[in-house]
Amino acid sequence: RKLILALAALAPAAAFVAPAAQSATVKVQETKADLEALAVKLNPVVGYYDPLGLADADLWGRGNEYTIGWLRQAEIKHGRVAMAGFVGYCLHANGVQFPIHIPGDYSTKSPAELWDQMPEAGKWQIILFVGFLEFWSESGAGGAHYTKGGKPGAFPSFNSPAAGDEYKIPHPVPLDLFDPAGLSKNASPEKKERGLLIEINNGRLAMLGLFGFLAESKVPGSVPALSFIPAYDGDYMAPFAANFHVFN
Repeated sequence: RKLILALAALAPAAAFVAPAAQSATVKVQETKADLEALAVKLNPVVGYYDPLGLADADLWGRGNEYTIGWLRQAEIKHGRVAMAGFVGYCLHANGVQFPIHIPGDYSTKSPAELWDQMPEAGKWQIILFVGFLEFWSESGAGGAHYTKGGKPGAFPSFNSPAAGDEYKIPHPVPLDLFDPAGLSKNASPEKKERGLLIEINNGRLAMLGLFGFLAESKVPGSVPALSFIPAYDGDYMAPFAANFHVFN
Protein backbone atom coordinates (compact mmCIF):
# COMPACT_ATOMS: atom_id res chain seq x y z
CA ARG A 1 0.00 0.00 0.00
CA LYS A 2 2.88 2.36 0.76
CA LEU A 3 4.43 1.62 -2.60
CA ILE A 4 1.20 2.45 -4.40
CA LEU A 5 0.82 5.76 -2.58
CA ALA A 6 4.45 6.68 -3.15
CA LEU A 7 4.24 5.91 -6.85
CA ALA A 8 1.22 8.16 -7.14
CA ALA A 9 3.15 10.95 -5.44
CA LEU A 10 6.38 10.55 -7.36
CA ALA A 11 5.53 9.65 -10.92
CA PRO A 12 3.74 12.87 -11.94
CA ALA A 13 7.06 14.72 -11.74
CA ALA A 14 8.18 12.94 -14.89
CA ALA A 15 5.43 14.61 -16.88
CA PHE A 16 6.97 18.03 -16.38
CA VAL A 17 10.54 17.17 -17.37
CA ALA A 18 11.38 17.76 -21.02
CA PRO A 19 12.94 14.71 -22.68
CA ALA A 20 16.60 14.76 -23.63
CA ALA A 21 17.53 16.13 -27.02
CA GLN A 22 17.62 13.55 -29.79
CA SER A 23 19.34 13.76 -33.14
CA ALA A 24 17.19 11.37 -35.12
CA THR A 25 14.43 12.64 -37.36
CA VAL A 26 10.98 12.61 -35.83
CA LYS A 27 8.55 10.22 -37.47
CA VAL A 28 4.88 10.99 -37.69
CA GLN A 29 3.38 9.10 -34.77
CA GLU A 30 0.12 10.92 -34.29
CA THR A 31 -1.46 14.10 -35.53
CA LYS A 32 -4.31 16.23 -34.25
CA ALA A 33 -6.64 14.40 -36.63
CA ASP A 34 -5.61 11.10 -35.03
CA LEU A 35 -6.38 12.50 -31.59
CA GLU A 36 -9.79 13.69 -32.74
CA ALA A 37 -10.60 10.22 -34.05
CA LEU A 38 -9.33 8.63 -30.83
CA ALA A 39 -11.46 10.99 -28.73
CA VAL A 40 -14.64 9.80 -30.44
CA LYS A 41 -13.72 6.18 -29.68
CA LEU A 42 -12.95 7.01 -26.06
CA ASN A 43 -16.11 9.01 -25.40
CA PRO A 44 -18.51 9.76 -28.26
CA VAL A 45 -20.56 12.02 -25.98
CA VAL A 46 -17.74 14.40 -25.03
CA GLY A 47 -15.68 13.91 -28.18
CA TYR A 48 -12.52 15.91 -28.75
CA TYR A 49 -11.75 18.28 -25.87
CA ASP A 50 -8.51 20.27 -25.77
CA PRO A 51 -9.18 23.69 -24.20
CA LEU A 52 -5.45 24.42 -23.79
CA GLY A 53 -4.68 23.67 -27.42
CA LEU A 54 -1.91 21.22 -26.53
CA ALA A 55 -2.48 19.23 -29.72
CA ASP A 56 -1.29 22.26 -31.69
CA ALA A 57 1.75 22.89 -29.51
CA ASP A 58 5.43 22.48 -30.33
CA LEU A 59 6.87 22.38 -26.82
CA TRP A 60 10.55 21.78 -27.57
CA GLY A 61 10.91 22.86 -31.17
CA ARG A 62 10.79 19.23 -32.31
CA GLY A 63 7.54 19.38 -34.17
CA ASN A 64 3.92 18.81 -33.32
CA GLU A 65 4.06 15.02 -33.66
CA TYR A 66 6.93 14.88 -31.15
CA THR A 67 4.87 16.86 -28.65
CA ILE A 68 1.76 14.73 -29.14
CA GLY A 69 3.74 11.53 -28.62
CA TRP A 70 5.24 12.85 -25.39
CA LEU A 71 1.91 14.10 -24.04
CA ARG A 72 0.18 10.82 -24.85
CA GLN A 73 2.92 8.88 -23.07
CA ALA A 74 2.60 11.15 -20.04
CA GLU A 75 -1.17 10.70 -19.89
CA ILE A 76 -1.06 6.91 -20.17
CA LYS A 77 1.76 6.61 -17.61
CA HIS A 78 0.10 8.84 -15.05
CA GLY A 79 -3.24 7.19 -15.63
CA ARG A 80 -1.69 3.84 -14.72
CA VAL A 81 -0.05 5.26 -11.61
CA ALA A 82 -3.32 6.93 -10.59
CA MET A 83 -5.25 3.68 -10.98
CA ALA A 84 -2.78 1.95 -8.66
CA GLY A 85 -2.85 4.87 -6.24
CA PHE A 86 -6.66 5.05 -6.22
CA VAL A 87 -6.99 1.35 -5.41
CA GLY A 88 -4.26 1.58 -2.77
CA TYR A 89 -5.94 4.55 -1.13
CA CYS A 90 -9.29 2.75 -1.02
CA LEU A 91 -7.78 -0.43 0.40
CA HIS A 92 -5.92 1.24 3.24
CA ALA A 93 -8.78 3.61 4.05
CA ASN A 94 -10.93 0.50 4.56
CA GLY A 95 -8.42 -1.23 6.82
CA VAL A 96 -7.05 -3.74 4.32
CA GLN A 97 -3.49 -4.54 5.41
CA PHE A 98 -0.53 -5.96 3.51
CA PRO A 99 -0.14 -9.62 4.57
CA ILE A 100 3.59 -9.31 5.33
CA HIS A 101 4.29 -7.48 8.59
CA ILE A 102 6.08 -4.18 8.22
CA PRO A 103 7.74 -2.73 11.36
CA GLY A 104 5.62 -0.11 13.01
CA ASP A 105 1.92 0.41 13.60
CA TYR A 106 0.30 1.86 10.50
CA SER A 107 -3.23 0.70 11.19
CA THR A 108 -4.46 4.10 12.35
CA LYS A 109 -2.62 6.18 9.77
CA SER A 110 -4.37 7.75 6.82
CA PRO A 111 -3.10 6.65 3.39
CA ALA A 112 -1.16 9.88 2.97
CA GLU A 113 0.47 9.57 6.40
CA LEU A 114 1.99 6.22 5.45
CA TRP A 115 4.59 7.93 3.29
CA ASP A 116 5.48 10.43 6.04
CA GLN A 117 5.96 7.60 8.55
CA MET A 118 8.02 5.40 6.25
CA PRO A 119 11.69 4.94 7.23
CA GLU A 120 14.25 6.68 5.07
CA ALA A 121 15.57 3.38 3.69
CA GLY A 122 12.10 2.45 2.48
CA LYS A 123 11.70 5.75 0.67
CA TRP A 124 15.04 5.31 -1.08
CA GLN A 125 14.07 1.80 -2.20
CA ILE A 126 10.92 3.14 -3.81
CA ILE A 127 12.67 6.10 -5.44
CA LEU A 128 15.46 3.95 -6.89
CA PHE A 129 13.05 1.28 -8.13
CA VAL A 130 10.84 3.84 -9.86
CA GLY A 131 13.96 5.45 -11.29
CA PHE A 132 15.06 2.13 -12.75
CA LEU A 133 11.66 1.58 -14.37
CA GLU A 134 11.81 5.06 -15.87
CA PHE A 135 15.33 4.46 -17.16
CA TRP A 136 14.35 1.12 -18.69
CA SER A 137 11.29 2.56 -20.40
CA GLU A 138 13.45 5.28 -21.99
CA SER A 139 16.47 3.10 -22.79
CA GLY A 140 15.45 2.07 -26.29
CA ALA A 141 14.90 -1.55 -25.33
CA GLY A 142 11.38 -1.36 -26.68
CA GLY A 143 12.33 -0.14 -30.13
CA ALA A 144 11.29 3.28 -31.44
CA HIS A 145 10.80 6.02 -28.86
CA TYR A 146 7.23 7.22 -28.36
CA THR A 147 8.20 10.64 -29.72
CA LYS A 148 9.76 9.10 -32.83
CA GLY A 149 7.13 6.80 -34.21
CA GLY A 150 6.96 4.43 -31.25
CA LYS A 151 3.84 3.43 -29.39
CA PRO A 152 2.88 5.61 -26.39
CA GLY A 153 2.38 3.57 -23.24
CA ALA A 154 4.38 0.55 -24.39
CA PHE A 155 6.77 -0.75 -21.73
CA PRO A 156 9.65 -2.91 -23.00
CA SER A 157 10.02 -6.49 -21.86
CA PHE A 158 12.82 -7.36 -19.45
CA ASN A 159 13.53 -10.66 -21.20
CA SER A 160 12.98 -10.28 -24.93
CA PRO A 161 13.26 -6.62 -25.90
CA ALA A 162 12.32 -5.72 -29.44
CA ALA A 163 15.58 -3.81 -29.86
CA GLY A 164 17.79 -6.91 -29.59
CA ASP A 165 20.19 -8.61 -27.21
CA GLU A 166 22.13 -5.47 -26.31
CA TYR A 167 19.37 -4.39 -23.94
CA LYS A 168 18.72 -7.71 -22.25
CA ILE A 169 19.15 -7.88 -18.49
CA PRO A 170 22.03 -10.30 -17.71
CA HIS A 171 19.90 -12.55 -15.51
CA PRO A 172 16.38 -13.92 -16.07
CA VAL A 173 13.47 -11.84 -14.80
CA PRO A 174 10.43 -14.04 -14.13
CA LEU A 175 7.77 -11.38 -14.72
CA ASP A 176 7.48 -8.29 -16.88
CA LEU A 177 6.07 -5.06 -15.50
CA PHE A 178 3.44 -4.91 -18.25
CA ASP A 179 1.10 -7.91 -18.43
CA PRO A 180 3.22 -10.18 -16.19
CA ALA A 181 0.81 -13.09 -16.65
CA GLY A 182 0.88 -12.78 -20.45
CA LEU A 183 -2.90 -12.54 -20.68
CA SER A 184 -2.86 -10.25 -23.72
CA LYS A 185 -0.10 -12.04 -25.60
CA ASN A 186 -2.45 -13.96 -27.87
CA ALA A 187 -5.32 -11.47 -27.88
CA SER A 188 -6.74 -10.29 -31.18
CA PRO A 189 -5.86 -6.79 -32.43
CA GLU A 190 -9.48 -5.73 -31.87
CA LYS A 191 -9.39 -6.89 -28.25
CA LYS A 192 -6.08 -5.15 -27.64
CA GLU A 193 -7.39 -1.90 -29.12
CA ARG A 194 -10.49 -2.04 -26.95
CA GLY A 195 -8.35 -2.75 -23.89
CA LEU A 196 -6.22 0.31 -24.58
CA LEU A 197 -9.31 2.50 -24.86
CA ILE A 198 -10.61 1.16 -21.56
CA GLU A 199 -7.24 1.78 -19.94
CA ILE A 200 -7.11 5.42 -21.04
CA ASN A 201 -10.66 6.10 -19.85
CA ASN A 202 -10.08 4.40 -16.51
CA GLY A 203 -6.78 6.21 -16.10
CA ARG A 204 -8.43 9.58 -16.63
CA LEU A 205 -11.12 8.77 -14.08
CA ALA A 206 -8.51 7.53 -11.60
CA MET A 207 -6.51 10.75 -11.88
CA LEU A 208 -9.63 12.76 -11.07
CA GLY A 209 -10.64 10.35 -8.30
CA LEU A 210 -7.25 10.26 -6.62
CA PHE A 211 -6.91 14.02 -6.62
CA GLY A 212 -10.45 14.22 -5.25
CA PHE A 213 -9.24 12.17 -2.27
CA LEU A 214 -6.22 14.44 -1.81
CA ALA A 215 -8.29 17.63 -2.09
CA GLU A 216 -10.88 16.49 0.45
CA SER A 217 -8.21 15.36 2.91
CA LYS A 218 -6.57 18.81 2.82
CA VAL A 219 -9.67 21.00 2.50
CA PRO A 220 -12.61 19.31 4.25
CA GLY A 221 -15.81 19.91 2.33
CA SER A 222 -14.09 20.67 -0.98
CA VAL A 223 -15.48 17.43 -2.40
CA PRO A 224 -18.86 16.93 -0.67
CA ALA A 225 -19.26 13.36 -1.90
CA LEU A 226 -15.99 12.41 -0.16
CA SER A 227 -16.72 13.86 3.29
CA PHE A 228 -15.72 10.53 4.87
CA ILE A 229 -12.06 10.98 3.85
CA PRO A 230 -9.87 11.58 6.95
CA ALA A 231 -8.00 14.88 7.17
CA TYR A 232 -4.26 15.04 6.44
CA ASP A 233 -2.04 17.61 8.16
CA GLY A 234 1.03 17.07 5.99
CA ASP A 235 2.01 18.71 2.73
CA TYR A 236 1.37 16.81 -0.51
CA MET A 237 3.57 19.24 -2.40
CA ALA A 238 6.54 18.53 -0.11
CA PRO A 239 6.58 14.72 0.02
CA PHE A 240 10.15 14.61 1.37
CA ALA A 241 9.64 17.02 4.26
CA ALA A 242 9.24 14.28 6.87
CA ASN A 243 11.81 11.59 7.69
CA PHE A 244 13.90 12.02 4.57
CA HIS A 245 17.28 13.45 3.74
CA VAL A 246 20.02 12.87 1.20
CA PHE A 247 22.95 12.89 3.62
CA ASN A 248 22.99 12.16 7.33
